[in-house]
Amino acid sequence: MLGLAAARTIVAEALDHARSLDLPPMTVAVLDAGGHLVTFVREDGSSLYREAIARGKAMGALGMGTGSRTLQARAAAHPEFINAVTVLAGGALVPVPGGVLIRSDDAGRLVGAVGVSGHLPDADEACAVAGIVAAGLSADTGAGS
Repeated sequence: MLGLAAARTIVAEALDHARSLDLPPMTVAVLDAGGHLVTFVREDGSSLYREAIARGKAMGALGMGTGSRTLQARAAAHPEFINAVTVLAGGALVPVPGGVLIRSDDAGRLVGAVGVSGHLPDADEACAVAGIVAAGLSADTGAGS
């Protein structure tokens, strides 16, 4: 189970990482394994669609069972499939890096996902990973899929 304390750590550390890289205002959404929002933060100045993008990255990763980096590769190879799934998901699938599955440190059980939006996808993903690792959990970006 992904608790509120761990989710808050993920958000705080993701934002700290963004500040260390001097990134623009960021938005972070943390979902549990059932897709329920555990916590969400939008920094002052974060643009309008960042909330939907962050949630879409996290929800897409959960819904497809892989980090959004894999979804980006699938979108390039099979755009019709990803477009169809995005429609089925009501638009809640953003196939670019920044949606990272959260796995427990024991046995790698899926406990949730984090979505980060605010800069280029690779930087968003790095912020998500930093937050997950700081919470003592494992980050699954989909890079190995």
